[in-house]
Amino acid sequence: MIVDIINKKRLGQELSYQELNTIFGGYMAGKVKDYQMSSFLMAVCIQGMTDEETFSLIKIFIESGEILDFSMIPGIKVDKHSTGGIGDKTTLIIAPIVASLGIPVVKMSGRGLGYTGGTIDKLESIPGFQIDLSDSEMIEQVKKIGVAITGQTANLAPMDKLIYALRDVTATVSSVPLIASSIMSKKIAAGADKILIDIKVGNGALLQKMEDAKRLSELVVKIGKYYNREVRTVISDMNIPLGYAIGNRLEVLEAIDVLQGKEKESNLVSLCFDLASEMVSMGKGISKEDARKLVEESVSSLQAYHKFLQLVEEQGGDISDLSIHREKEQILASKDGVIASIDALALGKLSMMLGAGRESKEDSIDYEVGVVLKNHVGSFVTKGTVLAEVYYNKRVDLQSFENIFLIK
Repeated sequence: MIVDIINKKRLGQELSYQELNTIFGGYMAGKVKDYQMSSFLMAVCIQGMTDEETFSLIKIFIESGEILDFSMIPGIKVDKHSTGGIGDKTTLIIAPIVASLGIPVVKMSGRGLGYTGGTIDKLESIPGFQIDLSDSEMIEQVKKIGVAITGQTANLAPMDKLIYALRDVTATVSSVPLIASSIMSKKIAAGADKILIDIKVGNGALLQKMEDAKRLSELVVKIGKYYNREVRTVISDMNIPLGYAIGNRLEVLEAIDVLQGKEKESNLVSLCFDLASEMVSMGKGISKEDARKLVEESVSSLQAYHKFLQLVEEQGGDISDLSIHREKEQILASKDGVIASIDALALGKLSMMLGAGRESKEDSIDYEVGVVLKNHVGSFVTKGTVLAEVYYNKRVDLQSFENIFLIK
């Protein structure tokens, strides 16, 4: 029976809900082996899935665990998901902005597995910050201050978690239907009223091609309609790193700079304002232009920064000392010219080698290591100009990364 299902997908034929439930439910129950599921996932990567198959798979993922109910929190809950990228600390910035404007933010975030830490790792780089809130603690905190960010509960779409772990080690991650199923099953099960998806595309992202990003965008919007949720998407560039900092505590420090208005012009600020404006537009039912004015005012008045301080305090964190106690080395420009590009993927690999990310789930993260760019794309530099500062606890051969910066 399982072999028949795998073969049917290998031949590009559509599977029924029952057939999908047989193989995925069987895998969760331990009846379908890793090698069988790996073969099936590879067939999906090659042949794709129809919309109906994707809707069925999401239903199977959702029903594998609990469905959260945040209806007792007044207001429209708008959730955001990013497909991830180098230097992506947007949640740390936009959650306080949106919450400061009266829209409740109940955010469940993950740890990183790959080049840099996830949102939860970044928050844990703040001394004392508690990321394991119960459902009731989350609800009470959002009622009190309007925002809570916590780690994903093990009971939320547990089948997706199991499947993703296998996809991660079998080169079956970058399948649009599987990505959509993974994202949307968790967002729908997490009780969001409206959902914003930040789809990263480029060499530092899961999706390398714009056509795949557009396909994912269309698919998540369709899934939203199927489940009666408004879904909007933003497709953002991940060919260059987002902002200036890559590394957990370094990214928290940059997020604080943005919220304090110290970093005004960067691709990070631009994207955060875009994302926050979309969320406020959805949450308040106003135009994106009107929402943008509210977002800018929240940051310029430090309203958003004070909401961030409330969030940190409420979850036990202390930002009075976020010093970096690591050795530092500089990457210097080898010639005069303009920085034409910065290789996001190479920077991600460097940050992981430094200890800012995990190669396996068991790896521990060094919260203080990473890279801070001192100049970005478009900057004119002369020979010897500092391009980046690298914070390390173990030396890494930086010569192998000399082509990160393309100077013309």
